[in-house]
This record gives sequence, structure tokens and C-alpha cells, in this order.
Amino acid sequence: MGYKILVADDEVDAADSISKHLSRSGYEVITANDGLDALNKIRETLPDVVLLDIMMPGMNGFEILKEIRSARPLLKWQPVIIISSQNEFENLRKGYDLEADFYITKPFNIEKISNAVETMISLIPLRKLEIEQPEEPEQPEQ
Repeated sequence: MGYKILVADDEVDAADSISKHLSRSGYEVITANDGLDALNKIRETLPDVVLLDIMMPGMNGFEILKEIRSARPLLKWQPVIIISSQNEFENLRKGYDLEADFYITKPFNIEKISNAVETMISLIPLRKLEIEQPEEPEQPEQ
């Protein structure tokens, strides 16, 4: 497959469970157990998909997401899937307002995570084409 996934979660058991499952599916998995480590690894390794917990020490997931989106590489779409116990509507809306691509609440179903990752990966080639061949601006009517 060749896709790189970053799993950022301060709950070591959750991160391990997700990482092992994704590794068995053929993905290269990188883990981070706090927000600052996650942001540094995102910058260093440019993963194809980021799985991001909200409540982490050092820097929370919303701050990381905001940072990712404000400094995104111009030629790469980097989908972010939030996995969080923060299931209040305000948190879901904040995640989507910050351009999260998917939001999964804990306790999670590992198959739901796997399906979300597969969906995001299936969209990468389409998003790449959008970036490489942006739509032409509409010409004003004369």
C-alpha cells in the first residue's frame, strides 16, 4: 500500500490497538502520545492520514488541527480523522470548522476507524488531481 498513518493519542492502549490493526492492514504507522510530539512528527514525516485525539498533554488536537491546516503543504491533501471521547455537538462542529475530514467518538469500533482510513486514502488521488489541475475561474459574461 505504501501509505503512512500517524496515530496521535495519549491513551497508550488505544494508540496501540489502532496502530496494530492498521499495521496488519499494510500501512506504515507512526505513533505519538502527546500533542507536541504529534505535531513534530506530522511536520517531519508528512503522513498521508492523521488520526488525532483531542485531549492530549502539551497541545490539544484542535490546536494541532488548526496548525496543520494553516501550514498545509500546497501539493498534498492531508486528511485528518478525529478520534475522541469529546462527543458533544460543539466539539464535533469545532472539529469540522477546523477542517477535520471525519470524527469518530470513543469508545471506538476498530472497523469504523479502518473504514474511515480506507475512505480517506481512496480520496487522495482525487484530491491530488484537484490540486494539480485547479478549476479555471469562470469568465465574466460579456
